[in-house]
Amino acid sequence: MCMALLGQSWAQDTTLNIENQTFTLADAIVRNNFEYRDILAKIKRDTSFYKAFKTLRTIGYSSFNHIEMYDKHQKMEASLDSRTRQNRIGDCRTMDVIEEKTFGKLRDSKGEYNYVTPSLYASLFFTKGKICGETNIVKGKKRTIQGSGIEKAKEQLKMLFFNPGEKIPGIPMIGNKLDLYDDNAHELYDYRLDYVDYHGKLAYVFEIKPKADLGFFAKDRVVVDQMITWFNPSTLEVLGRNYSLSYKAGVYDFNVQMEVEMTYTANGLLVPKILRYKGDWDVIFKKRERGLFTATLFDFKVGE
Repeated sequence: MCMALLGQSWAQDTTLNIENQTFTLADAIVRNNFEYRDILAKIKRDTSFYKAFKTLRTIGYSSFNHIEMYDKHQKMEASLDSRTRQNRIGDCRTMDVIEEKTFGKLRDSKGEYNYVTPSLYASLFFTKGKICGETNIVKGKKRTIQGSGIEKAKEQLKMLFFNPGEKIPGIPMIGNKLDLYDDNAHELYDYRLDYVDYHGKLAYVFEIKPKADLGFFAKDRVVVDQMITWFNPSTLEVLGRNYSLSYKAGVYDFNVQMEVEMTYTANGLLVPKILRYKGDWDVIFKKRERGLFTATLFDFKVGE
């Protein structure tokens, strides 16, 4: 591995070059002699974020669910508020709706969602009927885009959620521009590693944001406005992630912000506890959607 320190001064950031890719190390990383090469390599290969969401399929938990959909005048046209309980018995999961309140035409006469956003939410946090045989194994598994129409859009949004920074197939004009770790991306973004307090505990924080001096044509290649991820310093599991993505092209445009906070179950499984999403996106031949949702998860039970 070719590595060089390009600049360093006490109590200031250090610029690091690894195989012609530039990273910035905060003073706390340098002073504590952290193995930053290994840390950066593991951050790039992280699967803990995706695994935490898959773990939800294998345990019981309660959830407060809030969804709002808006029209082009920013007037709310549909919403959902509910409390649900997922039950995991043996190898299967089911869900009880404890209470629910809806507004507007969130669903059609058959009970199907009239929007992609709540349909996506349901695929993440709701269980229909009994589903068996799921695991939280992610090693060796690669997400793929399948289906068409709404199902394809949901899978693309899931990839934006779970694999930010990776190429997403099937999105016109921008699929390759989402890759944050190739050489082309390093021409557009700054990458910074620090060691900070996160909710009362120390954590690594890795921030990616566009370079300040980009020209007009370079800015047109930028999709990620900012991504900040906090990592457990012992395990390098994701403790939290905030990111905002935006792009505008002739056939596809979106503006998405998301915040995720993680927690550990009593037996040490990493799971999401709060997820906040706000999105405005449009695909040609589909109705523009403007919506937000919040999931608050609690009372995790393993082996119910």
